[in-house]
Amino acid sequence: MAKIILDDGSYPYLTEGAAFVGEAGIPCLMNVNNVQIPKSLISFDKIKRTKDKYQFVHFYLHDKYFAHILRDAPKYVDLLHQFDGVITPDFSLLINQSKCIQQTNTYYNRAVGYYFQKQGIPVIPNIRWSDENSFDFCFLGVPENYTVSVSTHGCFKSKQQKELFLIGMTEMLKVLKPRDVLVHGYMPDSLFNKFRDDTNLHRYPSLFEMTHSNSKVVD
Repeated sequence: MAKIILDDGSYPYLTEGAAFVGEAGIPCLMNVNNVQIPKSLISFDKIKRTKDKYQFVHFYLHDKYFAHILRDAPKYVDLLHQFDGVITPDFSLLINQSKCIQQTNTYYNRAVGYYFQKQGIPVIPNIRWSDENSFDFCFLGVPENYTVSVSTHGCFKSKQQKELFLIGMTEMLKVLKPRDVLVHGYMPDSLFNKFRDDTNLHRYPSLFEMTHSNSKVVD
């Protein structure tokens, strides 16, 4: 008789040995002191074509371009070891999206990060929220006083989006108390100066900025 292998679709290999926290059961990242402030960032879809490995790999792309990392993470370990580190995947959390989907995407963010930490790869957690309804789970699994990353790309298209980003940023700083925050995308002083007393901000231009306005990194 053929052996039947059941796959529940949750990629349990990613979280073997992990602790889980909160009602949603979000995996906890390890509090590993092996992370530096990135010199620059490179998107996951370009890592096979670059010779510059002194960068952190980010996933600030449409989910369809990196969703396969859930099943294929082991295939990328050797390649990612060549880089300075990895920012955890930016799985989407959307306003009015089902809460269970948002929790699942937060779970996958931490699960991939935990897996790469176990392989000895420096990991910076990407923090993503939707609106206030996500605050009870979207910060879970991240150590306090750790370096974290956020992206503003596409977050300032409307007044509502801008307000929700600022509310989330304020809550994130209160809950996680990060020493350093990487900001991928636009970081206007008019919005971010209020946060400078609470953390060290480090800006990295998005691909859109670099290809449309030749913007330079500003810390």
